[in-house]
Amino acid sequence: MKMIVGLGNPGKKYERTRHNVGFMVVDELSFRYQTPWKKSKFNGMTSSIVVNGEKMLLVKPLTFMNLSGECVRPLMDYYDISVDDVMIVYDDLDLPTGKIRLRQKGSAGGHNGMKSLIQHLKTQDFNRIRVGVDRPANGDIINYVLGDFPKSEQADIIDAIKKSADAVEAWSNKGFAEVMNQFN
Repeated sequence: MKMIVGLGNPGKKYERTRHNVGFMVVDELSFRYQTPWKKSKFNGMTSSIVVNGEKMLLVKPLTFMNLSGECVRPLMDYYDISVDDVMIVYDDLDLPTGKIRLRQKGSAGGHNGMKSLIQHLKTQDFNRIRVGVDRPANGDIINYVLGDFPKSEQADIIDAIKKSADAVEAWSNKGFAEVMNQFN
């Protein structure tokens, strides 16, 4: 089984914010496969899909962004999922809005959700999809990532969400390096 973790913050207040693009990607996959979300005992929401015969566990941590690892590590242990079979989807300020970048390893890059995951997984070597949200012009990062996408960026972010979901589906029957070459 593979685990696809979308990072975000729970609640209506954050639903459409830049910081929740990870949630949006796993929601897109849940929608495509018409699978319901269930509350897990590890402080997250999960949904299971089967893509090309590969079972995938979709995860939305309910711990808030900065504590994402507290949900992910126990789920990995419970389902006996290795770090090689985990993919994290999250927002990235260093990419233009709507651009996606797949990587097999890397630092947290200042992203607190990724810092938590690196701490709990005890490695920086895990698959990830970075979804670009750009940087704020005024430097106010907190209000920026917790803000909604303006109308002018909505088409780009919808496209990035769909491409990210397509990359997850491709990972069901291809190696991650091949998926990176296809989508980067």
